[in-house]
Amino acid sequence: MASIWEYLRGERNALDTGGQFKVTLTKASPHHAITGAAATTGYLYVNLHWTTRIGAPRASARDSLRRVFSPRILSPMEPDSSQNSQVNVDLDLACMYELADGKRGVVQPLGGFFGDLRHPPYIKLSGDDQYGAPSGETMYVNLEKKDQFKRLLIFVYIYDGTPAFEQTNAVVTIVPQSGPRIEVHLEERASAARSCAVVLIENTGDNALTVRREVRYVNGFQADIDRLYGFGMQWQRGYKTE
Repeated sequence: MASIWEYLRGERNALDTGGQFKVTLTKASPHHAITGAAATTGYLYVNLHWTTRIGAPRASARDSLRRVFSPRILSPMEPDSSQNSQVNVDLDLACMYELADGKRGVVQPLGGFFGDLRHPPYIKLSGDDQYGAPSGETMYVNLEKKDQFKRLLIFVYIYDGTPAFEQTNAVVTIVPQSGPRIEVHLEERASAARSCAVVLIENTGDNALTVRREVRYVNGFQADIDRLYGFGMQWQRGYKTE
């Protein structure tokens, strides 16, 4: 498997899964355990990849009026797809974390919170892909520091001003150093959602991590996901630097 530093330096532009077989988490089968050396050595790769759908139906006049008068001002506007043209969607991969000592925070492109592998939170985001490139966005978790983790919530959000989730086909892939890679597809259509809690990873001790599919769509943003999972952080509106 390629070195993590090759990705962070931009020397590799696609996630190397090492030919591993995969496990797909579904509603019927939402759990998987990473055990043994795979849970305590090397890095856990978390990758978000998406493509945009072509020719999604245009919102009706009634739907447009409902959206204008909706009390939720953060609800996205439907893109104009009348020409069946492909639209660019800016999905961001992110992680809320709670460490064993009680410290909590977020790793995400918004605000430039890209994390650190050698120091807390021992999580690093490789960058911000705004156009759905083949490599997508990749996050790395330093499992040499597994005992420092309590729980990690992997989530995806749509940056302000971009189309809804149903304009995308998104997949989050989790790749341990050994064993199967784990895939979670964001298949449900949620026209008003701006965020999606995808996977919860918990340190259960005994050299094991449990991975649980969530795929909970939220009409709001990070603060709304936080309330669902009880991280208890303070949030304010942020913007990307052009």
